[in-house]
Amino acid sequence: MTYETVNVERSEGSAVIELNRPERLNAWSLQLGLDLRAAIEEIAAEDSIRAVLITGAGRGFSSGADLTDGRSSEDEHNADGNFDLSARLRRRYHPIILGIRRMPKPVVAAVNGPAAGIGCSLAMACDLVLAGESAKFILAFVNIGLVPDGGSSAFIPARVGLARATEMMMLGEKVDASTALGWGLVNRVVPDDQLRSEADALVARLAAGPTGSFAGIKELLNRRVYSGLEEQLEAEADAQQRLGRSDDFAEGVTAFMEKRPANFQGR
Repeated sequence: MTYETVNVERSEGSAVIELNRPERLNAWSLQLGLDLRAAIEEIAAEDSIRAVLITGAGRGFSSGADLTDGRSSEDEHNADGNFDLSARLRRRYHPIILGIRRMPKPVVAAVNGPAAGIGCSLAMACDLVLAGESAKFILAFVNIGLVPDGGSSAFIPARVGLARATEMMMLGEKVDASTALGWGLVNRVVPDDQLRSEADALVARLAAGPTGSFAGIKELLNRRVYSGLEEQLEAEADAQQRLGRSDDFAEGVTAFMEKRPANFQGR
């Protein structure tokens, strides 16, 4: 299959899924969500593919949700006809995150530049994370009056612990590559110009390895560390639905679009 916003390449038992909206730092539009879900499902179903790489085209892995993308589909509205933040999570994002975690083959993220919001969640959902030296991990949902989603409220504490997860989520500050490595957020940091070659080599190594063993390891880790992932994704969606009706969210988005500090009122 071909996609509008995602590139898929196959080579000797491995596949590369590349987010391809470089002009927007691979921000998640409605179409990118649709394309990425379809690509994940397509690759998961191919027995000949034994390892997967997810990366971003251009200067960034993914800058998060595209707040300038006003498009939505009919199934993303509630009974009143208003856009429902939780509907996109449940129908677009959650199948991608769960698809990665349930895929019985290793998935590697190669993070080039910013991985923000749902882009950060996508990277954290992968089994192994390689970061270029320019990589930055950002959970800035708080800046628009929302909570983290895409499973990051499960993935981040599992990787770095409560104190650092709380810091990332409540302060919304950038975590650079060296800090991410020290915290245990990522597995390796490499020079930017070597990121893709290092990632390709790792994926090739995994593709040549014992697929059943890797699948079993992943299943056991999911059972031990992420046994409540579906429930956590639902809790995130419920929170986003509630906060999406708040004055603070409306102010946060308006301030973002107007490139000014938000004036939150706590309601």
